[in-house]
Amino acid sequence: MNSKQLFKCFILPLLVAITVSELHAAEQSIPPNFILIFTDDQGYQDVGCFGSLDIRTPHLDQMAAEGMRFTDFYAQTICGPSRAALMTGCYPLRVATVGNRVETHPHLHLQEVTVAEVLKEVGYATACFGKWDLAGHSQGGYNPKLLPTHQGFDYYFGTPTSNDNNVNLIRNGELIEKNVDMALLTERYTDEAIAFIQRSKDRPFFVYLAHTMPHVRLAASDPFEGESPRGLYGDVVEEIDANIGRILNLLKDEGLDENTYVFFMSDNGPWYLGRSGKHIKEYGEMVESYGGSAAPLRGAKTSTWEGGLRVPCIMRAPGRIPVGTVCTEIASTMDMLPTLAMLAGGHVPADRVIDGHDIRGLIHGAEGAEIPDKAFFYYQKTTLCAVRVGRWKLQLSHPPSSWTRYLKEEDVLSSDEPRLYDLLTDLGETTNVVAEYPEIVAELLNHAEWARKDIGDHDVEGGNARFFDPERHRSDLIEKKGIRVE
Repeated sequence: MNSKQLFKCFILPLLVAITVSELHAAEQSIPPNFILIFTDDQGYQDVGCFGSLDIRTPHLDQMAAEGMRFTDFYAQTICGPSRAALMTGCYPLRVATVGNRVETHPHLHLQEVTVAEVLKEVGYATACFGKWDLAGHSQGGYNPKLLPTHQGFDYYFGTPTSNDNNVNLIRNGELIEKNVDMALLTERYTDEAIAFIQRSKDRPFFVYLAHTMPHVRLAASDPFEGESPRGLYGDVVEEIDANIGRILNLLKDEGLDENTYVFFMSDNGPWYLGRSGKHIKEYGEMVESYGGSAAPLRGAKTSTWEGGLRVPCIMRAPGRIPVGTVCTEIASTMDMLPTLAMLAGGHVPADRVIDGHDIRGLIHGAEGAEIPDKAFFYYQKTTLCAVRVGRWKLQLSHPPSSWTRYLKEEDVLSSDEPRLYDLLTDLGETTNVVAEYPEIVAELLNHAEWARKDIGDHDVEGGNARFFDPERHRSDLIEKKGIRVE
């Protein structure tokens, strides 16, 4: 064999292989982009691939077909705490608030470390669009010093809290518009997110897109209003889906698709409005249609039944997340901070307890991947109400809650005795088997006692709860056992 043949047959292929390998390594070394889409009050079943028969979500369904669907993914019971958990990777009762106030919707302390701050440290462009709800639960009485641009985000376009009555819009720290047309919010948030992606595409970016809806009040723009078989609620969800499609198309058009993780999840279960006097007065006989569906789960927003915290979740990243897969392991919004930190080459804060876990193994379909903690804890305001380990969930005895007014009557049960459910065979939590498995009950009670001591409970300040201000701690406000600080 002459030198020319030798080069052609052996050396050239080797050089090509080395070059391809180097290019692949270079691509893998480029930090990935992250887009996290967070809807408000969207129920477990309010997506086609999660079983909806009357809400059409082709883009989310395609995301699931091209990525991974999480069946046992948890948020928190309501909006503000859910956002605190997502931003900090912690149970809300552990998170520090301004003035150490324990409120339904936390004022996130500036000394807390958010996922945006973690990513910003390693060179990410960061932006938040939509509902914040961590600077005060008011369209006018929020604390401007706690808005996203003070919590790790380079850019913010959105509204300080829920759209219960009206929506004001803020750009960065400036109030730019009052009483906006809610029907245009989904499109406007998406327009802003797209513009940010286009101007940030030459560096790694993190987009947090927190849609205002389908939290009531509901509104859809002209192309979607009146088009869904599910009524106005369906119109709203289908419009959100269409705008998710716009973002997915943008990633392909801009050549960003292969290096971008897209995450979709809801902040809590759906509203049940059928026992709410305020909503019955406003919506009349149609009141129940203004909320979503958690089927086949029991309960709804504000409850610690599965329907209150278990939410639809889809993750997609071409070439990284295996296509058409389903994860049945327990995961939660708290896992986002440590997972994104590790994917980005960053670090999880080491000076505080973080409850979330790095779930890259789950996301990437690694064989045998699981989270290290066995237990997940269900909190309602400050009260520890339930604990889950594997297939078993124990509803704990605890003081009654004022939030029962947002539940169906059959979901308002006495909380004097613990109840054990086998979620593998009884997803709807219909059959209490507490008497049949005393050893399981004992194990779950041990986990619950750990959470009471470490995270806290209605009558206990957690040993690793954080307080950065000089004001009184919760322990100073709990005068005697049984007094609840909400």
